[in-house]
Amino acid sequence: MTTSSKTLGEWLEEFRQEAFRLETLDDYSKSGGVDAYHAFLAGEPQPEGYRTAAWTTTVAKAVRSGKRIYRVHVLARPLTDYLRFELSWGYRRNMAAGEEFFILDTTDQENPIPGAPDFWLFDERIIGTMSYDNSGKYLGTTFPDEDQLTAFLTYRDKAMAQAVPFSDWWAKYGE
Repeated sequence: MTTSSKTLGEWLEEFRQEAFRLETLDDYSKSGGVDAYHAFLAGEPQPEGYRTAAWTTTVAKAVRSGKRIYRVHVLARPLTDYLRFELSWGYRRNMAAGEEFFILDTTDQENPIPGAPDFWLFDERIIGTMSYDNSGKYLGTTFPDEDQLTAFLTYRDKAMAQAVPFSDWWAKYGE
């Protein structure tokens, strides 16, 4: 069942106050920015299209209008090649547009939200769960019924309670 007649893209444009994202995977390499990922691995500069991606415009517009876009990435060290790319190029690029990032590092602690899926939570009322295949390819989003909202709010709250701001984590562990 679904609680939304809107698509994920529409929610990302139309949310009213905040959009929260939980990331749990070590590899999203088949889901976008593929050329940039290959450039990163080859030690080349960021492609212009990656630096000026539409997502940065979406984020900047939302933040300018007083909205908040933030995410927590659950990860463990050592970082995969993809995470090194995502954190050093993607997160830093998106931060410049106003997105906030937090890291829940499970290297030396148990994951406080085992089994939590990747998801977006819009205005604490709409959930969009993200599906990926084993190679990091995005397969789609489903919108669970509101009876699951409490569980997703709990995932967010537990993740935020144990996550640290990305800049602090990167200063200590970044490459």
